[in-house]
Amino acid sequence: MNNGYALLADLIVILHLIYVLFAVGGQLAILVGRALHQAFIENPVFRICHLAAVAIVAVEASIGLFCPLTLWEYNLRQLAGQRVDTDISFVGRLVRLIIFYDLPDWAFTALHISFGLLVMLTFILVPPRLSKRR
Repeated sequence: MNNGYALLADLIVILHLIYVLFAVGGQLAILVGRALHQAFIENPVFRICHLAAVAIVAVEASIGLFCPLTLWEYNLRQLAGQRVDTDISFVGRLVRLIIFYDLPDWAFTALHISFGLLVMLTFILVPPRLSKRR
């Protein structure tokens, strides 16, 4: 077993978790921030990055592409001589339990596209500040 590949696979699955937390947590922060009249939700860099991150996943789902992070992790696990479902580190298993669920593919596609539409609608209804206020 090659521990270098296993470590890279663990790092990728952690990066994947951070991406998911940014997408879901960002949407939650925008909605709560709007309700509490917080100015940070108007930050255009945050809002555009958030919209782009979610749109990438929604587009991938709508055209049937697998997530590149998942594919890279699987490939690295194979190079490390690991099976994704049994032979991985504690951290890898823990993170995978948080972000992966046993649902049919169509459910993930519907979830990703619906969430993408929600984020887009939020972007329109609660727009970022694109110009300086006077």
